Amino acid sequence: MAGLVVRTLITMLGLYLASVLVSGVTIEGTGTLILAALLLGLVNGFVRPIAFVLTLPLTIVTLGLFLFVLNAAMFGLVAAILDNFVVAGFWSAIFGAIIVSITSTIASWYIGPNGYYEVYVIRRD
Repeated sequence: MAGLVVRTLITMLGLYLASVLVSGVTIEGTGTLILAALLLGLVNGFVRPIAFVLTLPLTIVTLGLFLFVLNAAMFGLVAAILDNFVVAGFWSAIFGAIIVSITSTIASWYIGPNGYYEVYVIRRD
């Protein structure tokens, strides 16, 4: 449970940074930010794998670059569901999804699967 809360907070941070750094991404209100983070997690957990399998040939042909479009589509889908979350266009969705992905990746380096800060020590004897 702690892992879910920590990952949602990380996604919230990424969404907040995207709304600050990308001019076409607007999130109004803290409630919308929390709901957008939860919905983005659900969409990435359920819809994205299906979309990934369906677009796998295109992803292979583009050497993985189509994954940026797929991430932007998931970002835009969440914005389409919520009223106070606005994405102005394709490039805003691309850059917003990239910022959320970078934030989540960097945070995942320090947060373990259970949601706790983890440090691995390797001892060589």
